[in-house]
Amino acid sequence: MVNKKNEVGDIRKKNKALILDAAKKEFVTFGFKGASIKRIAERANIPRANIHYYFAHKMELYQELLSNIVSIWNSKFDSLSIDDDPKTALSAYIRSKVMYSRDEPDASRIFASEIIHGAPVLKDYLSNDFKVWVQTKVDVIQYWIKQELIDDINPHHLLFLIWGATQHYADFNVQVLAAMDKQELDEQSFEAIVDSITAIVLKGCGVKQ
Repeated sequence: MVNKKNEVGDIRKKNKALILDAAKKEFVTFGFKGASIKRIAERANIPRANIHYYFAHKMELYQELLSNIVSIWNSKFDSLSIDDDPKTALSAYIRSKVMYSRDEPDASRIFASEIIHGAPVLKDYLSNDFKVWVQTKVDVIQYWIKQELIDDINPHHLLFLIWGATQHYADFNVQVLAAMDKQELDEQSFEAIVDSITAIVLKGCGVKQ
């Protein structure tokens, strides 16, 4: 009986992941308004009724997709504490953000589109949980400043700089490729991106070696 429950749970998880992956491609191509449950079902190669079994409507699907994106992004910096070494913590965060842009560019573009359109779905999150999350990171950075581990910089702008720089390679990939005269960014390119952004950020905020 237990095995059967586990099997059902695994099937449910697999189906939801399949639907969310198809939805990601649909939303990044057509935006929320233009996205179609019918096309999402076709992309996932499953009956439309199966989508409605897991998600009552398109908005619910879009909300879960955004929630997953935010959760993954935040998890990379959730455990930040005053005991962390600035160089180690910032370097790891920059790397995780760059690699997420490499592995999940559509997710980054969907989030960017949501924000550009005034964050209609994420408005409550931005007004509440997001503010709390950001403030905990700001508090740690301010502690580093007081301990003279980094220069007296604005913590908010440091975070904005990291977000903007790392997500640029997903959101503006076409522009990046044109500027660098490349067809695509390979593994070596992304390692170079990590090294460059890390060096610029660490030097810019005066991280003590």
